[in-house]
Amino acid sequence: MTPVELSRTVLRAVRRAVDEGELSVAVPQRAVVAPPGPGGCGDYATNIALQLARPAGQPPLRVAEILQQHLARTAGVADVVVTGPGFINISLQGAAASAAALTSEILREGMAYGHSDTLAGHVVELRIPYEIRAEVIADALTRIVGSQGGRVEVDHREPANLRPVPAPDDPALLGPDAARWALLHPAAHDRPRITADHLVQRESNPLFRVRYACARTRALSRNAADLGFTPEPGDVQEPEEAQADVREDTAVLLAALADHPRVLARAAAHRTPDSLARHLVTVADAVLAVVPTVLPRGDEKPSAAHRARLALAEAAGTVLAGGLSLLGIDAPDHL
Repeated sequence: MTPVELSRTVLRAVRRAVDEGELSVAVPQRAVVAPPGPGGCGDYATNIALQLARPAGQPPLRVAEILQQHLARTAGVADVVVTGPGFINISLQGAAASAAALTSEILREGMAYGHSDTLAGHVVELRIPYEIRAEVIADALTRIVGSQGGRVEVDHREPANLRPVPAPDDPALLGPDAARWALLHPAAHDRPRITADHLVQRESNPLFRVRYACARTRALSRNAADLGFTPEPGDVQEPEEAQADVREDTAVLLAALADHPRVLARAAAHRTPDSLARHLVTVADAVLAVVPTVLPRGDEKPSAAHRARLALAEAAGTVLAGGLSLLGIDAPDHL
């Protein structure tokens, strides 16, 4: 369930409470859901109960408890917890979407998969020092926050509210893509490494794995076209005789793709482009493990399973390309 879908789910819970006479309010046009703040829990939280308390003539905690009962009965919701004065914290079921539904959603939305309006109307003010790493992080956050409907305003006034550990050397020597990765991949409080390791084309280089995985999914599409078949989303059900690690690799990839909207929302809310970078490494490693199962081997004819795996690989490539774009890094077709 994406943040946009969850927002609609919250509004439906309000509407049910109104229809059943538990609340007497006008159903709002929008319900803001975002990663939980301090003291919260679960995947997302909403302050809708605090918003409705005054017009409903009831304490926020009581409004939250009413909505909690309706949300807890919703498909895809694993748990609902009320914290503080009336914040509703929602945990989602990790396997709510099938492989076919998830793949179709990603291919339909393209590089905008995971984008939402959860921060619509929000302006994030970033005050940064005149330093290259701070500038690069602010630039990435402008894109990431924008993907959630918000807007970033950057200036250099003191006191700074974003002051990452500076780069020890000039990152420009690495070239634009590797330089940005070197500055964005570590957490802001960690010192970045400005070394040639970011340029080597080996598995030890996370940036190489991400860009290679993206290029590899595009190569799979070209190879499949040469073999005369195209992607078709389907439930990726590995046969019983398949090795257990193959089935597990597919499940890991599906989980990583399904988690992408939440990763974007958290990166925007907590100002952590590094969490997006690390997530892309997770997706890349997962898709590279699945790549050998996508194309037919030997005299094997393309089957529905091959078409479904190709669609899944293309979806993973789309997520990688979209994530790299938000970080300001190129996603090449060939590598």
